[in-house]
Amino acid sequence: MNVLNIEHISKIYGDKVIFDDVSYGIHNGDKIGIIGINGTGKTTLLRIIAGTEEPDEGQVIRQNGIKISVLTQSQDFGKHATVLSYVMAGRRQDQWSVESEAKTILNSLGFTDFEEEIDHLSGGQKKRVALARTLLDSSDVLILDEPTNHLDQEMVNWLEDYLKKYKGILIMVTHDRYFLDKVTNKILEISHGKLYAYEANYSKFLEMKAQREEMELASERKRQSILRMELEWAKRGCRARSTKQRARLERLESLKNGKAPLQDQTVELDSVETRMGKKTVELHHISKNYGHKKMIEDFDYIFLKNQKIGIIGPNGCGKSTLLKIIAGLLPPDQGNVEVGETIKMSYFAQEVPDMDSRQRVIDYVRDIAEYIPTRDGRITASQMLERFLFTPDMQYAPIEKLSGGEKRRLYLLGTLQTSPNFLVMDEVSNEIDIPTLTILEDYLNSFSGIVVMVSHDRYFLDNVADRIFEFDGNGHLQQYEGGYTDYLEAKARRGLASEETGDKPLKSSEEKKSSNKDWKQNRPIKLKFSFKEQKEYETIDDDIAALETKIENFDRDILANATNSGKLNELTAAKEQAEAELEEKMERWVYLNDLAEKIEAQKKA
Repeated sequence: MNVLNIEHISKIYGDKVIFDDVSYGIHNGDKIGIIGINGTGKTTLLRIIAGTEEPDEGQVIRQNGIKISVLTQSQDFGKHATVLSYVMAGRRQDQWSVESEAKTILNSLGFTDFEEEIDHLSGGQKKRVALARTLLDSSDVLILDEPTNHLDQEMVNWLEDYLKKYKGILIMVTHDRYFLDKVTNKILEISHGKLYAYEANYSKFLEMKAQREEMELASERKRQSILRMELEWAKRGCRARSTKQRARLERLESLKNGKAPLQDQTVELDSVETRMGKKTVELHHISKNYGHKKMIEDFDYIFLKNQKIGIIGPNGCGKSTLLKIIAGLLPPDQGNVEVGETIKMSYFAQEVPDMDSRQRVIDYVRDIAEYIPTRDGRITASQMLERFLFTPDMQYAPIEKLSGGEKRRLYLLGTLQTSPNFLVMDEVSNEIDIPTLTILEDYLNSFSGIVVMVSHDRYFLDNVADRIFEFDGNGHLQQYEGGYTDYLEAKARRGLASEETGDKPLKSSEEKKSSNKDWKQNRPIKLKFSFKEQKEYETIDDDIAALETKIENFDRDILANATNSGKLNELTAAKEQAEAELEEKMERWVYLNDLAEKIEAQKKA
């Protein structure tokens, strides 16, 4: 039985169609993830379902007596409210069991001082207080807008378990793809004003979406083929005398009026990195304290070219502090940071900096540069904005008209278009839509500079990071090779080794290094693909075949343009680049296949 019915709703903001006659039924037990490009209407749909915003047309029918709890992206906490008083607001204060549950939830979300005033909390802490209040409500429908933002991994794991056990209906917007995989059983995709429903988690949704799009394209190819035949028939001078001929002409008109399937636009990330010399960024015995709390203690590291470093750890452990020290925004208490002369650093903050809300979007980019260098030459600020999905109308609108995700995308554009070769990124995946995140991952993987990033997005770290540093809560950092999944496996192996040997927890970083070295020497190293290597191994044959075909096509084009010197030079340069890519791919193929053979031999041994 449907608990909520969305019936033929439409919504328009200005000239932009958000929803165009969409309907959907929501049942008991549904755990729905809503996805789509920023600005397509995800938050608007949540508000319409919750009843805090009305559609222009249509209606949402809710079962009588249904109770809905909502976590929005911004809240009004009032003045002088404490953490516990806000969470308990509207409930009987003598309900000991409710207060006990509230404290349990707050503890799980990292709060120990329940009487602290909310005015003193950071933006991320305030979001967690609001989440605690929402979860404490005994509701039939739970609506959550970006619930995993500002949660560290331990909190995300707790929330996953909580929501999997939740008995009511869950409807949420999140860009955490592993979270979607583990919690949801249905996906609603918003695209070009329509809703597409999938009975699947995120991984299965990707397969089903690809199948849907292929079927749409096949139908369009068939329509175009029949249309060509009908046009040829019409050109031969048919006469609409018979019923059959009139029906055929009507069919022709129907085919001509048919619409091709709309394709989702994607962000085009492209920039030119500044050349990097031999010296990168060196951290020499960095330490930082806040009061009596050790944030970073005696950290020593030299960043290598092309490294992609992920930094993880619980909230408040010092991750953002370390990034600010690397970026030169915060001095260490002890030690020093040496930055090479050729390093051009760009810092992406966790919170979008204050923007002049009255400034036009295009002027924000023009303040960075009127013309922006790319791999294919210079382009204008307006052209770059179009690559970031800002239409001409949006470009000349004030920044205050943008959604939160669109503002973050604009900020990302500004960060990348200064031609950096060293990117420092603090929670870049927050409020960035999944399609843009996918493009960003590809961009960072091809980025020839250094990337240092703090992120709680496990999927993002798996796809980008080749080394993980974990804060242990006492100012020390432990190093792991590979992405997030590799880190989990390595940590599990270290924990197993500790149990087997009865080792006590190590106090100093030097003791840790010594212990890990001894353990590695005394145990055979188990060969395995990293997460990224496994994905690369699965696709590298197809990549090589595509490059070989590309080179063959260049050879044909070169022969066809032998007398056109300008075109010939362009084709020759493109062919040389493709040949260099093929040579690099062949080297990787040899390495990956050699490793695969060793892994297989190890399994048989």
